[in-house]
Amino acid sequence: MALPRIFQCLLVVFCTSVSSVVAEYQQIDDSKCDCYLTNGTDGNYFATHKFFDFRSLSQYANVPGIIDDQSQSTDAEATSDYFLSREWTESWGTQQWNNSGNFNNGDAAVFMVNSLNNVYIEKNADSNAGSETFLTLRTARLDNFQSAAEFESIPTGYHFLSLRMYARTIGAPGAITAMFTYRSSDDPMAVQESDLEVRTEDPPEFIQYTNQPSYSRSGNILEAATRNASVPVGWDNWAVHRLDWSPTSTSWYVDGQNVSQISFQTPRDPSQVIFNAWSDGSEWVGNMTEGDAAYFQIQWIEMVYNMTGTDKTTDAYQRVRSRLSNGIASRDDASCTNICSIDATQEIGTAVLIQGTNPSPAGSSSFTTEATSWKGILIGISCSDMIERAKFGL
Repeated sequence: MALPRIFQCLLVVFCTSVSSVVAEYQQIDDSKCDCYLTNGTDGNYFATHKFFDFRSLSQYANVPGIIDDQSQSTDAEATSDYFLSREWTESWGTQQWNNSGNFNNGDAAVFMVNSLNNVYIEKNADSNAGSETFLTLRTARLDNFQSAAEFESIPTGYHFLSLRMYARTIGAPGAITAMFTYRSSDDPMAVQESDLEVRTEDPPEFIQYTNQPSYSRSGNILEAATRNASVPVGWDNWAVHRLDWSPTSTSWYVDGQNVSQISFQTPRDPSQVIFNAWSDGSEWVGNMTEGDAAYFQIQWIEMVYNMTGTDKTTDAYQRVRSRLSNGIASRDDASCTNICSIDATQEIGTAVLIQGTNPSPAGSSSFTTEATSWKGILIGISCSDMIERAKFGL
């Protein structure tokens, strides 16, 4: 039975009050966070936070011309000093491999070369631009090959994460742009991979989400492994795309709305994070017209994650995760005293303290906050959802 209208109105007032309370969480330096709790379909705890910001890099802005020679494209140098800086090279590796190894064994119809020349910083020329610059990955069809772009994480031990990017894809049909986790194997059926793939042959309102492999050994499609999901913001517009990888499932969001969740073949083992823009002319990807190009543009990348080899990733993770049903972890857990959030902050790239104590400089008092269970739940369940449920008695 639906709630009486007076209670629906009270719920609106209650949610409005809670929203203002959540907005008052104190911003905190990452060094003072013991762990991070995410919102969403399944809240999860993570040990580390990183933010990569490409919005104010005008000094590195440079759109290089497309190199139309295979060898020269392979041997191209970095497009700016940014991609030689420690900020980039300690976290990411820009790729130069080609698909010659499997060109004759799969359904690829076009030779593909990844080039450093296709990864660059570009000035944002949008009207009412929200940034000075962004990072671009370019893929272009030339006379006798496809020029492509990819960068992958230097760390290979990401073991569960919440990965986000503010991005869009523009350009010609026949390309793939992707953000995914990846663990290789000599056996294609043992590869562990969780994909967000924009297929520029598709309408902008659809994105492919997959836990690879999506085919059986006999070549049949594994329907449970993949979703072609409709999204609230087309991939050709700026939006926050998010992948949450937990031990039990992978979940994807666009601008905070859950658009897909897959439990089948959830990756189990430590993996890399990869971003790319490419085409090989295969049937699923499409064959880009010669002279055309597509562009994967990213303003920022953010992640909270666990890594293998740290004391916060396995046993500690399970201890904290087991109490999630209570809304939020207890401050008594020594491994996770200060619980932070990147979802409740008002400034992208920063964290706020949602439970614990923030030590203050000498001469001033510390700030302490206690997140009660209802507040922790509301971080993950929107008020609009609550109000809709109240209307229909759910």
